[in-house]
Amino acid sequence: MEVIRYSAEWKEEWDRFVLQSNNGTIFHLQRFLDYHTPGKFKFDHLIFLKNGRIEAVLPGALRDGLFESPIGASYGSIVTKDIKFAEAMEIVTSLLEFGRQNNIKEFELTSAPMIYEKYQNQNLEFAMRWLGFNYKLHYISSAINLRKNEDYLLRFSPTTRRNVRKTFRIKELRIEINDCYDQFYPILVENKARHGTKPTHSYEDLIRLKELLPDNLVLLMVYLGDKPIGGSLVFIANKNVALCFYNMMLYEYADYKPMHRIMYDVVNYATEHGFLYVDIGVSQDTKAANPMTPSMSLIEFKEQFDAKTIMRNTLHIKL
Repeated sequence: MEVIRYSAEWKEEWDRFVLQSNNGTIFHLQRFLDYHTPGKFKFDHLIFLKNGRIEAVLPGALRDGLFESPIGASYGSIVTKDIKFAEAMEIVTSLLEFGRQNNIKEFELTSAPMIYEKYQNQNLEFAMRWLGFNYKLHYISSAINLRKNEDYLLRFSPTTRRNVRKTFRIKELRIEINDCYDQFYPILVENKARHGTKPTHSYEDLIRLKELLPDNLVLLMVYLGDKPIGGSLVFIANKNVALCFYNMMLYEYADYKPMHRIMYDVVNYATEHGFLYVDIGVSQDTKAANPMTPSMSLIEFKEQFDAKTIMRNTLHIKL
């Protein structure tokens, strides 16, 4: 197996491979990574070839001897088809050989959780562990398993069910799927400021992403009359998972329970469109010294919607 560096002529074939892969997501697509301002990152993506055909891809960047994946995205690591164990061993062995030959001192790879896989298959993860990778970090994330034949509202906590039903009786309250990012973004900025942070994306980033991947960003807005009071920006990560990237509200309207209602509508949207899971993202205490520190309040909020823990793992090796 040959490992080569990515170049622009591979773009269409790379993206086609990711879309047909077992574990690829929107975050592995070159079309997604194109939203970054040119020069913001110096990418060093890798392609694994066998008999001239792509067998795996690895987005990422090399900085000071460390190859890190993802860079500029939520999930990275090696993307493959539904491979057998021998193939996984060959891919990881080829990566380590490439690293040693090219003065790479470390690899640090963070993959999407298993719910993103078409066929859950841990051959690659075991091959990495067997060949010397160790876990560096575990992030606690939460996802709702969408079971079509069940009334998902009945799976919400009793208080949450009552709050959702209360919103149905407020005639002025409505949910709308639209592209009103100009209404959503100020709410996002205000919410993040309350916690001393800033959004991952600028307003221009979101507009650029919508242009690049129009079918992969779904914005659900909550209105009280004509007033936007909250919203959820959902990334269609792949055919399995709809990812709630941002859930935001104006806190002066908290009594109207916009977050309970928006989560109901997100689950409804994802179920109707055939997804298997809604990923509500990581729940870490960003102010803690240890990056793995869980945010108990955030986890408990997500559990109201029958969300269960999934882990986002980072594997690391020194060569």
